[in-house]
Amino acid sequence: MQPRGNPAAGELGDPGPRARLLLVLARSWDETFRHGVCDHRVKELCRVYISRSVNCEYCGNQRSVQAATRGLTEGKYDELLNFEKSDRYTEREKAALAYAEAIAWKLPTDDAFWERLHAHFSEPELVELGCVIGLTFGQQSWLRLLNIGHHEVMPGTAASLAPGFATPDDMAATMAADDYWAKH
Repeated sequence: MQPRGNPAAGELGDPGPRARLLLVLARSWDETFRHGVCDHRVKELCRVYISRSVNCEYCGNQRSVQAATRGLTEGKYDELLNFEKSDRYTEREKAALAYAEAIAWKLPTDDAFWERLHAHFSEPELVELGCVIGLTFGQQSWLRLLNIGHHEVMPGTAASLAPGFATPDDMAATMAADDYWAKH
């Protein structure tokens, strides 16, 4: 048997017996990311931090419409990888991003780390935020493995895409630009 390599997005086909598990994933994402106890804007910053820190262009070039309607602006995404040094983020946002960083990179934590988190978040918020970060990290690893790009899944829609990604031509121009985030 010849190795096939990764499947194209269309080859994933009808999930059949996997439908139940895909539903579980979708429900988990809906309950933790879209709803829940933690501020959605903070969850969105952590989601995109993970995307950019592991160079997942698929997720790093998506935006939460819900977070935007609640006041999260495009400028907040610009310095995610240097969040500790940036003045764009509140101390609460920086604490959440430090949590995402520690989860993604298995950084050592100490009492000061947890005190910082507990100064800004309740236990239920930390659990939810950890779940969102973990789900994000896992699904992005899978998308990168399959090499799935925008406009391959749900072609013809620009829903939830970052500026410069509305069409395949726009996406190609944005990704070719010298200041494109994934080139750095």
